[in-house]
Amino acid sequence: MKAECGMRIACVLLIAAAPLGAQTQVIIVTGASGEPGYATSFHAAGSALVDALVMKHGLTADDITYLAEDPAKDPKRIDGKSSKQELTQAISRVAGRARAGDRVLLMLIGHGSHSGSDSRFNLPGPDLTAAELGVMLEPLKAMQVAVVNAASASGDFVAALSGKNRIVITATKSSYERNETLFPRFFVAAFTTPGADTDKDERISLLEAFVYAKREVARAYETDTRLPTEHAMLDDDGDRRGSAEADPRAGDGSLARRFIVGRSTTASSVATTAGGALVAKRTQLEAQVDSLRRRKETMATDAYERELERLLVELAQVSQAIREGRSP
Repeated sequence: MKAECGMRIACVLLIAAAPLGAQTQVIIVTGASGEPGYATSFHAAGSALVDALVMKHGLTADDITYLAEDPAKDPKRIDGKSSKQELTQAISRVAGRARAGDRVLLMLIGHGSHSGSDSRFNLPGPDLTAAELGVMLEPLKAMQVAVVNAASASGDFVAALSGKNRIVITATKSSYERNETLFPRFFVAAFTTPGADTDKDERISLLEAFVYAKREVARAYETDTRLPTEHAMLDDDGDRRGSAEADPRAGDGSLARRFIVGRSTTASSVATTAGGALVAKRTQLEAQVDSLRRRKETMATDAYERELERLLVELAQVSQAIREGRSP
């Protein structure tokens, strides 16, 4: 029984589902570059993410705010300057139009630094500290918020931003990993690379993007025969501690697995009455599995395993029906 449950968990809990009807708002921020080469690479990542979300994942230009060091560099994509003031205004605008339960993704691409007790994301003008960003995000507390700080020295943002219904991903494990990061390039690439879609539903969850980027960063350092100077972390259980190997079965990763950025053709194809009901059912079952797992220590082993098996079998049936476009 235990072996079968373990196999079922490994196979089924990788399935990602977004709450039916939830909308996604994205804010992309590329920070102070310091030199032309970095300006080019930061903008390449930011603009690639904009294009991927619009062209492949069903978002519109109105769903995305892109703030950059030099708005004149690409006025068709860039909406404003990446200053603290404009970021605060962008978050306020999203808070004003988003509904409770909607998803908000904030992607930071650039350099980070650390001074005294403050970890910072470098912006044109005054830098943004992790504590300041925490205050800025308060208007979004009714939404499901994901912060991806893909900058160097970003690791300390985990403890500062961790909280209920929030995902925090950083490119480094601490503020002491201060070299330029490869993570943003591969994280963005996950939204256009078939290999990142591990459950083959033509959608990308934040967990899938994190796992893909982490794997490709490691491969890049190995190919260049260099010791890695960045170690990405993910926290989504509110315990202020990031995990390098996210595992929805045991800790971090459960919320990130269900955070889908945008809608793809596959997602749209199940938006019929029957298909929508299946997606809603899958979301409900996944939430029940997560809740059951959290209660494991308070339950008798046999009762826990019976209930887990029942939920996983039903979840597998519903997921198969969604993939095949039929009723379960």
